[in-house]
Order: sequence, then C-alpha cells, then structure tokens
Amino acid sequence: MQLEIRNYYEVLLMEILRDEGLMEELPEEYLADLCCVTLNQLPVRYIRHLVDTYFFENYQELQQMKTEINEALERSRQFLKMNLQKRLKEEAAALAGEQPR
Repeated sequence: MQLEIRNYYEVLLMEILRDEGLMEELPEEYLADLCCVTLNQLPVRYIRHLVDTYFFENYQELQQMKTEINEALERSRQFLKMNLQKRLKEEAAALAGEQPR
C-alpha cells in the first residue's frame, strides 16, 4: 500500500520558488540546501490530497503560511551566504598555509 502524504509547506515552498523562477535559475545543490534549511524552520502540515486542500483552505491562513515561508526563505538565504563566505575564507587560508580562524 502506498500512501500519498505530503507536507503542505513543502508544496507551497516549491510553488514560491517556481513562481520566482528560482527552480531554473539556481544550481540544484544550492536549491536542495535552500529548501532543507527553509523547511527545517517551518512547522509541518501534512495533507493527503492537494485538491482538497485548495478547496477547503482559508485564504488568510494560506497568506500567513506563505509569509512564514518567505521569511524562512530569506533567513535561509542569509545563512547559506554566511556559510559560503566562511568556507571561502577557510579555503583561502588553507591555500595560503594559514590556520583557519
């Protein structure tokens, strides 16, 4: 038996990324990291049928969820940017023969 259970926040995040054109623009590895870091900041809301969710959802609740996702997405971008900068500094120090700080 195969159950069709999905995290609605994941569905909405993918819609946002697609709408912004980021699914095609960003490298796959970065996109995967961005999604994981973003989803780890959000609650989980499991659904069975997407079409039922669209029919029964409250507009204000949907807008709140999208706001939460956009805020988490921005924090994730900053987090990944800081980690990249840190990694680049460490790599530059290693190439120069220095100890990382």
